[in-house]
Amino acid sequence: MKDFKAAFFFLRLPMAVSLLGHGLVRLPKLPAFSEWMVKTMEKSVIPEMLIVPFSYVLPVVEAVVGILLLINFKTKYTLYSALALMSILIAGSCSIENWTAIEAQLLHCVYLFGLFWFYERFYGHPNGE
Repeated sequence: MKDFKAAFFFLRLPMAVSLLGHGLVRLPKLPAFSEWMVKTMEKSVIPEMLIVPFSYVLPVVEAVVGILLLINFKTKYTLYSALALMSILIAGSCSIENWTAIEAQLLHCVYLFGLFWFYERFYGHPNGE
């Protein structure tokens, strides 16, 4: 593919904006976001002592992964990280039976897999990054 770098940028852009946006809108209101997450996860089997620190770390991780994806830094590992993050979010959503959220998270996973596939197919390095 002749213009793969440009095409791959525009394929990464929506996912990068999604992750970065999720993180950035939550950063200025971390205590309120944490309270919301604790309340949302009340019926979960996950203990509050895990939910509170996760709620403070999540926006930072989302923002960082979004930025890394945007700038194409260590893309393979950034995509692995994003897929791992989505898996953690899916586990949390399962624990409260939030099937609607799981659908959106799975859609993110499919998109991330597509990015990974295109990266490996057209841009990957045979000897690793």
